[in-house]
Amino acid sequence: MSIRTFGILGAGQMGAGIAHVAAAAGFDVLLADVALARAEKAKADIDKRLAKAVEKGKMTEEARRALVDHIKPVEGVPALAPADFIVEAVNEDETLKKQLFRQFDEICRPEVILATNTSSIPITRIAAVTKRPTQVIGMHFMNPVPVMKLVEIIRGLATSDATYQTTVELCAKMEKATIVSRDISGFIVNRILMPMINEAAYALYEGIGTAADIDVGMKLGTNQPMGPLELADFIGLDTCLAIMEVLHTGLGDSKYRPCPLLRQHVDAGWLGRKTGRGFHDYTAKG
Repeated sequence: MSIRTFGILGAGQMGAGIAHVAAAAGFDVLLADVALARAEKAKADIDKRLAKAVEKGKMTEEARRALVDHIKPVEGVPALAPADFIVEAVNEDETLKKQLFRQFDEICRPEVILATNTSSIPITRIAAVTKRPTQVIGMHFMNPVPVMKLVEIIRGLATSDATYQTTVELCAKMEKATIVSRDISGFIVNRILMPMINEAAYALYEGIGTAADIDVGMKLGTNQPMGPLELADFIGLDTCLAIMEVLHTGLGDSKYRPCPLLRQHVDAGWLGRKTGRGFHDYTAKG
C-alpha cells in the first residue's frame, strides 16, 4: 500500500513532533486534535522552530515553507478519514486509546494501518477492540521527536508481517532507527528508564540527596545528558506516573510501585516543565 497522507491524532508535544518529521519526509500530514485551535498552534510552533533554523543557516527558507505546507491542522477524529496511515498520540490512558481506535476502525478505509504512540500499554489490548487487529501496531517515538533517532516498534499478537514491514519502511523514510519489542507492559525503553526515574524520586523522597545533587550525580557520574528528575520533568510527571502504574499493574511486581512523592506531585499539579514546577522549579527560568 502506498502511503501518501499521514494522519496524527493529538497535537501535543509528541503529536507535533511526529507531524514535523513526517512532513520533513515528504508526507502530507493531517494533524488532528479535539480543538482545531490546538492543532493550528502546533503547526505555528513548528513554523517558529523552523524559522530559527533558517536564521542559523541550518535550513533554507524554501525548505521551511515546503515542510510547513505539508501540515494541515484539522479538527476531530472524522477529519482523519482520508489518511493512509494513522498514528495516535494522545495521553497514556488505555480507556481513551481504545475508544479512539474503535472510532478509527469505523472511519478509515479497510486497508489503513492504525499505529499508537503508547509508551507502555500492550498493543494486543488496543488492537482487540478493532476489526483489523492485523493492522494495529505500536510506534513509540522518543521525545523530542525531531531530535531523537529511535522509534520502538511493538507488534501485537495479531500484527501482520505486512503491517510491520510498512511501518519499518515509514520509519526509514523519516530517518529513524528502529528496534522491536515484545508486546509487554513498558516495552524495552520504559521498562528500563521509568524504574530509574522512579528510584530517583525515591532517593529524593527519602532525603538521600537534593533534586539538584541527584541529577548532577547521574549526569556526571554516569554520563547521562539529563538527570533522571530533570528528564521526568521534561517528559511530564503525569506521564511518568501513568507508565509506572501500567508497569505495576501489568507486571504485578512491587518493584514497580510508583513513588509516593511522584504521585503527590501529580496530585498537586506539579507536572514538570509544562506547568512550571515539577521536581525542579522553572518559574524563574523563563
